[in-house]
Amino acid sequence: MPPSFVHRITKYDPTDRDERGHYTGTEDTVSDHGPVEAAYLAAVAAFAETSGIDRLEIREPAVTGFVHFGEEAPVEGHGLGELFPADLTGYHDGAEVSLPVALELVRAMLRDQGAWCRLEAGDAFTVHVGWDQYVYVGSDRPCPDAVTRTRELGLFAEPLTVSPYAAEFDETEEVETADEDFWTRVRMTLHSRQSALLEEAYVRNTARWHRLTPKNLAAVRAGLGPRALLTIWPDLVPDVGAVLAALPEEGAVEFVWETQDGTISHTVVDDTEYQRLAALVADARAACALPLDLDERRPLHRAALPDSDGVPRARW
Repeated sequence: MPPSFVHRITKYDPTDRDERGHYTGTEDTVSDHGPVEAAYLAAVAAFAETSGIDRLEIREPAVTGFVHFGEEAPVEGHGLGELFPADLTGYHDGAEVSLPVALELVRAMLRDQGAWCRLEAGDAFTVHVGWDQYVYVGSDRPCPDAVTRTRELGLFAEPLTVSPYAAEFDETEEVETADEDFWTRVRMTLHSRQSALLEEAYVRNTARWHRLTPKNLAAVRAGLGPRALLTIWPDLVPDVGAVLAALPEEGAVEFVWETQDGTISHTVVDDTEYQRLAALVADARAACALPLDLDERRPLHRAALPDSDGVPRARW
């Protein structure tokens, strides 16, 4: 059950809204990277502390994909550079962070720097950051002191029935669990094909890629990130030139290739970038092109890793 007491925290005076609830005042819709932003973080901290929360769980973590919709330009590291290493270890679904780290995640989201996630403490507390500096906090208690503190900070805490960013509103698809039956099917695929390509989506909009063989399957499996979404594709094609020649005349694809040192990279390109792509992959060992249209993406297998107790908890 979601928290019963939800508030929308903003810098927008409710008296400056029209009859449809649209803000008509003069406040900017981006972070000031200064005192107002600090007030938002202090308000969220007040609600968390009033709720008795000092740790939060990261849910549905995401970073900027090939399309960025934020009003501010994305930054290197997605705004997470001072919180997590470059490979984003520790930034995954289910990771537990302290309240100070959670507030820094809220800061990165307020700045539209590329990272987004839900922050939850079971059914007791949630924080969601939406568009245009709208922050939603939910608690299992009323938090009148936090509401007062928010007003003292110059912000507005308006009660709502539910956050529009609550997980219940997501249209999550049914994803198979990567249990032993799944891995048995993967082993059978490798027995018949000898090799395959594994896409390990450990954070939304980014992935690690692995070339699987019967010999390395156990090692690759042991290194997979928590709650990752695993997609098994046919292996890369050694004739890179043929893959390039078969690219569609129009539209975009996800191009995956293996470099001479065995590193697997990927990028999204459209028909205007094929010449640049050909130069980029001139020394590639093998490659493939995957469609972006979900209806055309037909992997061999797809499943999400469960937790150590066998229960799948990721909301892919």
